[in-house]
Amino acid sequence: MSDLRGKYAIIGAGNSPLGKVPGVGSLGLFALAAKAAIEDAGIKKEEIDGLLTRGPDEIYAHHQRIGQMLGINATFSTSTDNGGASQPLGVALACMAIDAGLCNTVLVGYSRDSWSRAHRSAEAKMRVATMDESQLRKEFAPEFGVYGAVINYAFAARRHMEIYGTTKEQYGAVAVSFRKHAMKNPDAMMREPMSIEDYLNARMIVDPLGLYDCSLVSDGAGAVIVTSAERAKDLGKPAAYVLGFGVGNNLRGWHHNDNMIHTGAKQAGEAAYKMAGVTPQDIDVAQIYDCFTAMVVLQLEDYGFCKKGEGGAFAASGALDLDGVLPTNTSGGQLSEAHVEGILQVVEGVRQIRHDYGPDRQVKDAKLCLVSGHGGNTVCQTALILGSEPG
Repeated sequence: MSDLRGKYAIIGAGNSPLGKVPGVGSLGLFALAAKAAIEDAGIKKEEIDGLLTRGPDEIYAHHQRIGQMLGINATFSTSTDNGGASQPLGVALACMAIDAGLCNTVLVGYSRDSWSRAHRSAEAKMRVATMDESQLRKEFAPEFGVYGAVINYAFAARRHMEIYGTTKEQYGAVAVSFRKHAMKNPDAMMREPMSIEDYLNARMIVDPLGLYDCSLVSDGAGAVIVTSAERAKDLGKPAAYVLGFGVGNNLRGWHHNDNMIHTGAKQAGEAAYKMAGVTPQDIDVAQIYDCFTAMVVLQLEDYGFCKKGEGGAFAASGALDLDGVLPTNTSGGQLSEAHVEGILQVVEGVRQIRHDYGPDRQVKDAKLCLVSGHGGNTVCQTALILGSEPG
């Protein structure tokens, strides 16, 4: 895949309003994000001939619905189904599709209306029902202690604590760092200051994960435009060049062997670093899939930013802050900006690499960004490396 290094670039990025956006729906939110990305790229809608989309699972042929709504006929289109790993994967697939001659300019995006879904009824709110009823598992319910995705990640968090001595305070350092970043982001859902004491005093959700260990329930959408590096240069605007990507899917399951401690991020990262010709130490800024604080700690280790078992101490050292050694989730992430299944990590990565921000939000001299995606019933992982130059 090194032949693709720097041949393709993201030329536009956009997002919809985030948080509580009732009455719009996931398709409407996608349209808003797509419009913003197209305008940001400075191209015409008619130039887009590829669609790689994802939305609520019950929307059949999601890419067709998006194409119909936007008025786009595509020579290549499909919908991805790797959960939160789908969004960086969509960028990678866009590069491969263009390289294969299937299309020239691809819209990649995701939308969800989880906050609206979860507030349709008291029962939906109790269940944290972020998906359609038809998609829910029927065997168990909240009276058995089943509250969404928290259960599996609580197992991993506790196991990491028992094996490596990771502490609640170290998980809290992740949440506090990302909240500090969100306070500088006018689009973020959570902009109130949060101290480590606030984190520790929050109510327990599933031991050891408390309220601020868990990502937000949000409405929102994001989108990016992928095209050739040559086309990007012709536009005369800063772009984020796709230097590397990789995938690691532990399909045998979260509870198989030690998968919940050694994730597919290791394989995804190794492939992405090799393709880009860089090492973890070369990365200037990271956008890590933060469905839960514990998942950030695991990925910091598996992507090689610290040794296995040292992720908690790494986070507690201040490394993730804007002035740290690895500024991470600089928009606030899913823990404080909004949970839009990873697409906002891609959008923020593009903006940091293009140096879109003023000094209060911009990572100084950022040239390389790692974006991670995670999901698909906890076991799918995708890594994406973006650069300010094609190579």
